[in-house]
Amino acid sequence: MKRILAVVLALVMVLGLAACTKTPAKTGTNDAALKVGLICLHDENSTYDKNFIDAFKEACEKAGLVEGESYFITTNIPEGAECKEAALDFVDQGCTLVFADSFGHEPYLIEAAKECPDVQFCHATGTKAHTENLANFHDAFASIYEGRYLAGVAAGLKLNEMIEAGDIKADAAKIGYIGAYPYAEVKSGYTSFFLGARSVCESATMEVTFTNSWYDETLEKEGAQKLVADGCVLISQHADSYGAPTACEEAGVPNVSYNGSTEAQCPDTFIVSSRINWEPYFTLCINAVKDGKDIPTDYIGTIDTGSVVLTDLGKNAPAKGTADKLAEVKAGLIDGSIKVFDTANFTVTRFNDTYNQYKKDSIKTDKDGKVTEYLADVDDAGDYIGETNVIIDGIFVESGSDMRSAPYFDLDIDGITFAK
Repeated sequence: MKRILAVVLALVMVLGLAACTKTPAKTGTNDAALKVGLICLHDENSTYDKNFIDAFKEACEKAGLVEGESYFITTNIPEGAECKEAALDFVDQGCTLVFADSFGHEPYLIEAAKECPDVQFCHATGTKAHTENLANFHDAFASIYEGRYLAGVAAGLKLNEMIEAGDIKADAAKIGYIGAYPYAEVKSGYTSFFLGARSVCESATMEVTFTNSWYDETLEKEGAQKLVADGCVLISQHADSYGAPTACEEAGVPNVSYNGSTEAQCPDTFIVSSRINWEPYFTLCINAVKDGKDIPTDYIGTIDTGSVVLTDLGKNAPAKGTADKLAEVKAGLIDGSIKVFDTANFTVTRFNDTYNQYKKDSIKTDKDGKVTEYLADVDDAGDYIGETNVIIDGIFVESGSDMRSAPYFDLDIDGITFAK
């Protein structure tokens, strides 16, 4: 009886591990055998997920892969154990390369990576690849803070136009911003956007509200409406529905969107949108698996790699001269003469129960509030304690190549307030 039970248990273990006994991706995979999968938090109704889906299809089709045969997409996968199940389902279908697109997918994708060492797992926006040290688990992001900065410049030019036309006074140049969560990814984005706006409109201020959801059209629309009621004369967002842009179109308030153009829905108010173009990363990973090469542990796409892009400007809302100014600033970002998080351009003076309180022991400032040292929580151990000084030669070095790809800028700088 014991021998029979042992045989049964061994068989169960073999069957349980069968999905993960693929040919190691690093040895190279011929084109006919290559299969890849993408796990999405939502579906194409989310601008965030649509941006991934479009890029994934482009990269796969460029590689000669066929949807439903050699590349697969699964949508509406929550940030929970469902992600691991979806990843293992892809492995069952023969995938040797699996992607996931949302921050909260990461721990579950790591579990799948540990169980399936011969399959490559790539995760967008994650923080743990550089500390997990798994040969088959990788994180990726892009220097989208540069794209946000450029979009902010477009917003600042619009504010200047409104001031010059007498539509608003200089001290009323107040931007509203709808953020999903108060995470570093969101804070880095709205701070860089604000710094871009203020680089051309010195009187600009910003009020931020959070929905505590990546995708909630009702909350995002209501957030925009509240910000407009609070006196915000231009709106942007890091949230994934058409809620905020629609509210702006209805109110006649200029809007800078994210992850793709909303001009079709909002022709009178759309200025521009920044987004990460994930196609270069998908292509890099597909080719690496085909050729038996390594995938970077942390990949950071840039303007140069085509990973940080702006949409075409709207036809009606942008200020005159916006295209020329954006070209000038973009050139400065590429050649390094413009640094988004140059500490000379912002101050941090608020330390109370609401602002920067838990960071107080990690930051040093001069008498004017300029940041001289900041220990950021780069090695994400879940304790929210900073351990890495990221102020180098007067610059807050975001997404450092020898640190991690995901953002860690989480300071609350002066000039930005939060809706009550």
